[in-house]
Amino acid sequence: MDKERVLVVDDEQMNLFLIEEYLDQERLALETHSDPLQAWSCLQSPDSDFALVVLDRMMPGLDGMEFLRRMKSEARFADIPVIMQTAASSPEQVREGLTAGAYYYLTKPYAPEALISIVRAALEDRRSRSQLRSRAARLEEAQRLIASVEYRFVTLEDVATLVPVLAGLCPQPDVVAPGLSDLMVNAVEHGNLGVSYQEKSLLKWDGDWEAEIGRRLALPLFQGRYATVRAERLADRVSFTITDQGEGFDWRRFLNFDPERAFDPNGRGIAMARMMSFAEVEYQGKGNVVVATVRF
Repeated sequence: MDKERVLVVDDEQMNLFLIEEYLDQERLALETHSDPLQAWSCLQSPDSDFALVVLDRMMPGLDGMEFLRRMKSEARFADIPVIMQTAASSPEQVREGLTAGAYYYLTKPYAPEALISIVRAALEDRRSRSQLRSRAARLEEAQRLIASVEYRFVTLEDVATLVPVLAGLCPQPDVVAPGLSDLMVNAVEHGNLGVSYQEKSLLKWDGDWEAEIGRRLALPLFQGRYATVRAERLADRVSFTITDQGEGFDWRRFLNFDPERAFDPNGRGIAMARMMSFAEVEYQGKGNVVVATVRF
């Protein structure tokens, strides 16, 4: 597999050196720039194919916030995740970055493990979203013939299989697929298997998340549990109702990006689904039922 290209922008040469050293063992091709204007020109080149941008917030000439806003205003860069590294970590400053599209954060100074974990999380999110978009787009035409359908799912593999099929019911399956995946994965991990937010954070840092999901699925306590997803296609909308057999959760905390969680490797899925994939995301009852709606 070819190395994924990463653009690193920081006006301090020492920071660039440390990032290169920390990521030396990762399968990445880093391109570093201390001049943000030069980095912007590089990003804009016709053959630019960066999978990730690591961006300092405070820089002369073109600060990180303006760099980020420029990126998110151009469609070709919209899918590139941005890790904002900064000493400015007040809730207001973090909220400003989240609003502009920086869903991954690092507070300076940080340990090598923190950088590696957040880089892996950002790239993994991008890869999975890209795969889901591609598969969903291929199924779009056939799925338009379905009026309603319901599936059971148990594993993460089931989710990966079903999401392209279900997203194909929508006018823009590539937009719907990532958000639908996030909501269905939540039904498996947090709902049926009881993985808490804190537990997932630790598992993500250690790279053990998928292994823990597999371990819990094999436990007698969770065997026989399943979730369902029902899709209904109407004249003006498609609605997805996802139900799990768990105890529910306080979903209100996750509908929007919370600055206090900005530095964690998880916790973005529901907010991103609501902002990017659906017109509405509505949780019902104790939180083990969610209805996501796409409007035509």
